[in-house]
Amino acid sequence: MTPKRFFITGTDTGVGKTLVTGALLLNARAHGLGAVGVKPVAAGCSREGGRLVNDDALLLQRLASVQLDYADVNPVALEPVLAPHIAAARAGVTLNAALLAAQVSRVDAGGHDVLLVEGAGGWLVPLNDQETMADLATWLGYPVILVVAMRLGCLNHALLTADAVARAGLTLAGWVANTTGATMDAFDENLRTLEQRLPALRLGTVPYLGPAATPEQVNTWLDGTTLFGH
Repeated sequence: MTPKRFFITGTDTGVGKTLVTGALLLNARAHGLGAVGVKPVAAGCSREGGRLVNDDALLLQRLASVQLDYADVNPVALEPVLAPHIAAARAGVTLNAALLAAQVSRVDAGGHDVLLVEGAGGWLVPLNDQETMADLATWLGYPVILVVAMRLGCLNHALLTADAVARAGLTLAGWVANTTGATMDAFDENLRTLEQRLPALRLGTVPYLGPAATPEQVNTWLDGTTLFGH
């Protein structure tokens, strides 16, 4: 089969990218595929055993069907809960899109059936004074999966992101509607508007599952057949 590679972005931070990425790893495994996940940059890390680790990256490491070293899953771990370029500056680290892409490519060279790369924050979150997360995605060239937080403002955020992905010359492979709150006025109308205007297939609509939601729960609401079906 042709290896499957996707870059997962979101309409904002805290929209459920990690939950969806983890669920897609489970979905790929259910299709009999060897799947791994990478989070090249993670802010908001804590010290364990003398090194910085991130809960989201640890989750992706756990859900992969092939065990990777933590440094391969999350090559750049930053302690402050801040935008990556600010957290990096405070740590005396310079982020570079090409270098991050090279680190991902080393995992890619492992020949895994599925590789999912989760960005940090939204599409245009800065990496340094000149580059953004979009530059990393462009270096990789992978099709993009967009996680849309279903809340007031989602139409503008989703359509702007989809437009930016197209302008970068990348393909929007699919999107996930993730409900981030207990209620949203005109939910169905907003969902229909996104379906009409986003140039990709909706992979699933995830209801509000509460703050303790798990990738296993999210996966029951996703259909990865178009992504991972043989």
